[in-house]
Amino acid sequence: MTADLPTYEFAFPGPLRDRLVAAVLDGTKTTTTGLLQDYKIDGEPLPAEGSQAALIDSAGRRIAVIELTTVLIRRLGDVDLDHARDEGEGYDSVAAWRAGHEDYWHGSDYRGWLGNPGFTVDDDTPAVLERFRLVATL
Repeated sequence: MTADLPTYEFAFPGPLRDRLVAAVLDGTKTTTTGLLQDYKIDGEPLPAEGSQAALIDSAGRRIAVIELTTVLIRRLGDVDLDHARDEGEGYDSVAAWRAGHEDYWHGSDYRGWLGNPGFTVDDDTPAVLERFRLVATL
């Protein structure tokens, strides 16, 4: 049954993905943020509320099923503290959340994937804010 589900990945394979997946499994991560441009670049539709997906670990294994409960498009400058905290990475302020995410989006992995070594985000960058729930572990 889960083989029919689309896959869902956090970050790039490696330590960050491993931490994020662990936070989903222990219940501390219930939100995530991506950039709207990523969906356009990948040619993928925006995620839909109510959809389910198989969460992938760094080894490419399907390890859990999550269900999206809320999907919002917001400016990065409009992300609130509840969303930031619910990312499960220990953020206690929106500023800390933003700094952590800018490190990722301005990092060599993301910029390399984009093919744009000078890419930066600002308050007006459109983001996709997702809230989800853990349905099952596999």
